[in-house]
Amino acid sequence: RGGAGGAVGALSADHLEYASAEGIAAMARAGSVAVLLPGAYYVLREAKRPDVAAMRAAGCRMAVATDCNPGTSPIASLRLSAQMACVFFGLSFEEAWLGITRHAADALGLGGECGAIDAGRSCDLAIWSVDSLDQVLAWVGPAPLERRVLKGVDA
Repeated sequence: RGGAGGAVGALSADHLEYASAEGIAAMARAGSVAVLLPGAYYVLREAKRPDVAAMRAAGCRMAVATDCNPGTSPIASLRLSAQMACVFFGLSFEEAWLGITRHAADALGLGGECGAIDAGRSCDLAIWSVDSLDQVLAWVGPAPLERRVLKGVDA
């Protein structure tokens, strides 16, 4: 409790509502990614939020995930989870986007392979018809998806 992921050098740790500032700092030093699960936080009616301020202060990367399962987080939408991380945990839109792309790939040990639009990386894309990426996370419900590209092919 409070930082075991950092102590053992885990790629990532989740369910961090009760992680201590010391544990978060240990995670940051070890390069572990803090995975935020706003769907589980919501469904379980958790009273304590993850200490995002301590994560920022320690330089701990934050990923956002659905934790989709029928018991504690029946939410399959990663976009909704990112929006909930902004509302419930105070993430900026930029932090949420990093949390569902680059930092999510890092949490899975795939940071060199995917998670960013970069030469030599595998990339699936969702292309929205919006003026700003902030609009994709600001609204709950349908987003004007223009096009999907999966493994380099229009889907």
